[in-house]
Amino acid sequence: MIKDIEKNFRLPYLLISLIPLTLITGPAIPDISVGISCILFIYFIFKKKIINISHNFIFYSIFFWISLIVLNLISINIYKSTTESFIFLRILLIPIIMHFWLFRSNKQIQFVLFIIFVSNLIVIIDTLYQFLNYDSLEGFGNDIFFREAEIYGRLSGPFLDMVPGSYISKFFIFGFIFLILTIKDKKFLFFSSTTYLSLCGIITFISGERMALATFMLAIFLMFILVKEYRLVFTTSFILFIFSSFMIFKNHDHYQNYTIIESEATHLGLTIKKFKKDCAIEKECSRIIKVQPKIDVILKNFSKSAYYDAYSLAFEMFKSYPLTGIGMNNFNYGCLFKKEYKKETCWSHPHNFYLQSLTETGLIGFSLFLIYIFLVFKICLLNYNKNKFSKYSFVALIIIFWPIMSTGSLLKNWHGIETFFIIGLCITISNLFRIRAT
Repeated sequence: MIKDIEKNFRLPYLLISLIPLTLITGPAIPDISVGISCILFIYFIFKKKIINISHNFIFYSIFFWISLIVLNLISINIYKSTTESFIFLRILLIPIIMHFWLFRSNKQIQFVLFIIFVSNLIVIIDTLYQFLNYDSLEGFGNDIFFREAEIYGRLSGPFLDMVPGSYISKFFIFGFIFLILTIKDKKFLFFSSTTYLSLCGIITFISGERMALATFMLAIFLMFILVKEYRLVFTTSFILFIFSSFMIFKNHDHYQNYTIIESEATHLGLTIKKFKKDCAIEKECSRIIKVQPKIDVILKNFSKSAYYDAYSLAFEMFKSYPLTGIGMNNFNYGCLFKKEYKKETCWSHPHNFYLQSLTETGLIGFSLFLIYIFLVFKICLLNYNKNKFSKYSFVALIIIFWPIMSTGSLLKNWHGIETFFIIGLCITISNLFRIRAT
């Protein structure tokens, strides 16, 4: 696959293809990879004119970027916002680099799908290991790579942050595509794919990431509706996932042997007393722990939750700068240093793509962002009836841009690269693959 690529393009091809794997290491390596690839891409555009930049999607991406730069000249911190808007180009270029430059054949995409499948297996095995490495009072211990979760009851897996469930819920679809393209025997495909999908679901459950669990279940439901030929696989996987999760919940000590002392909707508002089974020394038999409140408590008392605090602050900021916004990545700055927005507890971003865009770039930037999303979906759906893989791309995009969910920030290196890599892969798969899965 790499030998088939022009010699000058092999380095950026490898750097971009390995992003799913390098994301596991943290934000630094994928950000460097994207940066180098963008520099080479811009060089080859002007030196060799490798692509036609007048293509609608490329033209709009550049227009969107320039518009953000102009909008951010009006903000609560011009230096911070204009810097963010300038370097945001590297994120916007990821789908363009993937679809219009590097990934020009089915074999090249299959290599990326292989990398994603291997990366998913690493996350699954490592997270399961950490889940089993459990102490009633201390919580989950180190993973295989000696990384430890910072919050009791949450798993980090091989990541620096607590995102194994989020990672799996975003990438598991592409691992499934790899299996149906690679395995020709129908019985073995059924066994391997149901095992794989079930394990992916279990990881989202045990990770403690509620949005990851909801995202996974939504994706399975949508694939069941849209991809008729694998409905038995999806149904069997879902049943195995539900049964396994139920058995884990009933038998793993993490979910048992505790009493609730206090339950509030605030951040870490659930106070529990955790007991250690078969404990001889009374002083070492229990521990008071603060964890995230249950979802029903948050929904019933939403106005007291951390989500409400972040969302309501975002709307306050939006009302002050309704057209142009407060400036990209200025949410945390406003919360910390601007008297009219200052809070005791601050967040780095509003935890929702759409709300972040509305707050930081105003109605103008928000409208441009929606148009960008529309174009992405439009490109993916061009061959919907001709290319069966468009259905998987459609589902992957739905779960990324599902509006009613808590999300990371698109301006943060790790999450922005992950999101726009998936966008690029969805566009490429929808418009290139012509392989028939057996």
